[in-house]
Amino acid sequence: MNAIFAVARRELLSYFVTPVAYVFLVIFLVLAGLLTFYAGDFYDRGLADLQPFFDVHPWLYLVLVPAVSMPMWAEERSSGTIELMLTLPITITQAMIAKFLAAWVFLGFALMLTFPIWITVNYLGDPDNGVIFASYLGSWLMSGCFLAIGACMSAATRSQIVAFILTAAVCFLLLLAGQPQVLDFFQDALPGRVIGALGQLSITRHAASIARGVLDLRDVTYFVASIVAWLAAGIVLIDLKRSR
Repeated sequence: MNAIFAVARRELLSYFVTPVAYVFLVIFLVLAGLLTFYAGDFYDRGLADLQPFFDVHPWLYLVLVPAVSMPMWAEERSSGTIELMLTLPITITQAMIAKFLAAWVFLGFALMLTFPIWITVNYLGDPDNGVIFASYLGSWLMSGCFLAIGACMSAATRSQIVAFILTAAVCFLLLLAGQPQVLDFFQDALPGRVIGALGQLSITRHAASIARGVLDLRDVTYFVASIVAWLAAGIVLIDLKRSR
């Protein structure tokens, strides 16, 4: 456990060594504000809540999380430092968990910096802050799901650009899977059970509950299971590449 925290701490600090982290934070905060107050019709709705804010999170994460996850393993492989890391007294599983935790904490920090939006909605009205808090927790879980996919894709290639594209593509497909138009398109071609399973695999369906501040056990289980599954797949990929 100490090894995991040591590597996670090193990885987290490395984000702030270069300007990349600060650029990411600025872009995330600016886009979150613009999409919430303008594209999300925040003022026209006449409601003191943050549903428009959380509605845009899946699409924000679709673009920004791959940028955070792409160097996790691809950079290690391209620079050759992965061999050095694997000689340390730490397993591949521990290294994967440590890198994931560092990036997830960084995303949580970015999410925390949106607190002025929360303050604004309290100034304009009387929102249910319990619902908003639950939505923040759910959004952080969702970002972890995106991040785990990115960690797996980064482990699959030594190119950061390829890792970014693969992560964005997989996340985009999972977002589209729950769209009514997509389900209706396959309605006649696939059995009802397959259509239902496809809808359950969609991030969109679970993200919609989060935007409403509903932390359903099924949604939490979905995100936790997705994180574990994608990280496990990444560990297998790294182990296979090391064996070769």
